[in-house]
Parts: sequence; C-alpha cells; structure tokens
Amino acid sequence: MTEKHEGEEKQPQRILLVDDDPEIIESLRVALEAQGYEILVARDGNQGLAMAEREDPDLVILDMMMPKRSGFLVLEKLRRTRRVPIRVIMITANEGSRHKAYAEMLGVDDYIRKPFAMDRLISSVNRLLA
Repeated sequence: MTEKHEGEEKQPQRILLVDDDPEIIESLRVALEAQGYEILVARDGNQGLAMAEREDPDLVILDMMMPKRSGFLVLEKLRRTRRVPIRVIMITANEGSRHKAYAEMLGVDDYIRKPFAMDRLISSVNRLLA
C-alpha cells in the first residue's frame, strides 16, 4: 500500500472490457461506471492484449468468442507474459463444460455464461477488486 498524500484522490480501479458485441460493451460500461470503475474497451482479442499490456488494468472482462484472437488465446498470453497475474472474468455464450475446465486451468478468476444477470457480474467484479 502506498501512503495517501494530502489532497490526493484515490484513483478509480480500471476494468478492461474485451468484447466484439457493442451492446454488451455498452451495457457493461454503463453498469460498471455507475459502480465507480473506470472502463477501457477493446473490440477484439489483439486489441485487448495490447491494451492490457499498455494500460495495466485492475481487471479484465473477456469474451470467449471474438475475431482475430479468442478469449482463450488472450487469457493464455496474459497468464504467460505477466509476472503479477491480472484478474480475469471470462464471459461466454458457450455451454460446454470443457471450455469452463480449460478456462479454469488457465487460471480464470470467474467464468460467467451469457445471458447473465448484471448484478451477478457486478458482485463478481466487486469481490475480485475488493
């Protein structure tokens, strides 16, 4: 923990949303900003990886099925390249339990199937960033 200096504002925690669906991005952004988080957006896996490396967010919410690079490939690379693991919530419309098992093997912090209740996601975010 760093010391808090006089008049210094606590920076909001930053969440990177990596999803190619504009409606999902928008609804997540609105809901999470209302919770006081700062939201960064990437629309495909490659952009998501580049932003994760450049912006160093506190949490990544990662869609599994995306153009250019799947959520799995993004997660694998994040796990390989970062000394301090970044917290990751994977969201997916995929029903397969094999995918969940693989995501867990890669060290995903939470795995949420679409469609999901927004408060399910927000409680996971709050828990991981507490």
